[in-house]
Amino acid sequence: MAITQAWPLAFLCSVIVLLDVNVDAGGIVIYWGQNGNEGTLAETCATGNYDFVNIAFLSTFGNGQTPTIKLAGHCDPYRNGCTGLSSDIKSCQAKGIKVMLSIGGGAGSYNLTSAEDARQVATYLWNFLGGISSSRPLGDAVLDGVDFDIEGGTNQHWDDLAKYLSGYGKRGKKVCLIAAPHCPSPDAWVGGALKTGLFYYVWVQFYNNPPCQYSSSSIGNLEDAWKQWTTDIPATKIFLGLPAAPASFR
Repeated sequence: MAITQAWPLAFLCSVIVLLDVNVDAGGIVIYWGQNGNEGTLAETCATGNYDFVNIAFLSTFGNGQTPTIKLAGHCDPYRNGCTGLSSDIKSCQAKGIKVMLSIGGGAGSYNLTSAEDARQVATYLWNFLGGISSSRPLGDAVLDGVDFDIEGGTNQHWDDLAKYLSGYGKRGKKVCLIAAPHCPSPDAWVGGALKTGLFYYVWVQFYNNPPCQYSSSSIGNLEDAWKQWTTDIPATKIFLGLPAAPASFR
């Protein structure tokens, strides 16, 4: 999901309880990594406000490109300078917070050209989830899952990527897959991938989408869209995505 420079976006899952649906209230999710002034990852987790933190973003991958993670001014991936985040990740996890890697984002260069391309990207992502490669961009910490925040490229082969990543779970620790679609259903980018039933969490962006976003004057459009998402998508938990501040609206 797009993140403004001034404000990180949080997904206020407690809002779910205001709607008459049979879904757990869940917790609060935040994207971290796109604002150099937002504090460290460890400081973010130490607030006690969040149940999930998405490290955002791995914004370059696929189509033969060298995968690159960009975290504003937090670290320099080109000089292997992000391995120091490993201690922060472990600190968050020790508090019971799940730490995910978010791939894609609103501004990046990513595209999957074939099932084989998806397999190669999955192999790279496994380095963040428990692989034994010497290439560990975030150090030796093992992340809890991968968030598909796909907002560009094409809608092809994201289902293949999900299947390949899920397959790594057969080697031991389950690979937790998450998606961050926009509320018009089906999502233009990952709508097909969501039908695989491989995504555990789905946090839906109910803002910057007038046909289904929240409005203080009426919640009818949002409520109708929410019912559609919770009925049509085979995910364990559906989260209600709202911006953390007015500046996040476009």
